[in-house]
Amino acid sequence: MDIVLRAIVLYAFVVFVMRVIGRRELSSMTPFDLVLLIVLGDAIQQGLTQDDYSVTGAVLAIATIASLQVLTSYLSYRSRRARKVFEGQPLVLVERGELVGHNLRRERMTPDDVAEEMRQQQISSLDDVEWGILEANGSISFIKKN
Repeated sequence: MDIVLRAIVLYAFVVFVMRVIGRRELSSMTPFDLVLLIVLGDAIQQGLTQDDYSVTGAVLAIATIASLQVLTSYLSYRSRRARKVFEGQPLVLVERGELVGHNLRRERMTPDDVAEEMRQQQISSLDDVEWGILEANGSISFIKKN
């Protein structure tokens, strides 16, 4: 039972950390981020199982985390409020060709980050953009002016 409780606490902590880190950071991983993710996984495993190296302990930990993931997914599907908490909402970064500064600061993004994404989508100027929206998955969608 100890492993199940540890799994629940660590799952909640990981969900919290992922929300704090931000969408943009999670959508673009660098080699350093990959190494950090591996270290994080190892640290969580050590805190989860402690000195229990049994197969039963591992099965309990994995089953608990998988169950929590399914529950989270189901709650997100059924409840708009839960979806907002677990997945976030789209955020307007560009409105009628102008950057929305407070939303950029909120997501810790620079105008250069937006410009880079625009170039990748073959958009040369903010004047060509009606809306730029940071999606819940971390990508940026641009709607061009007519």
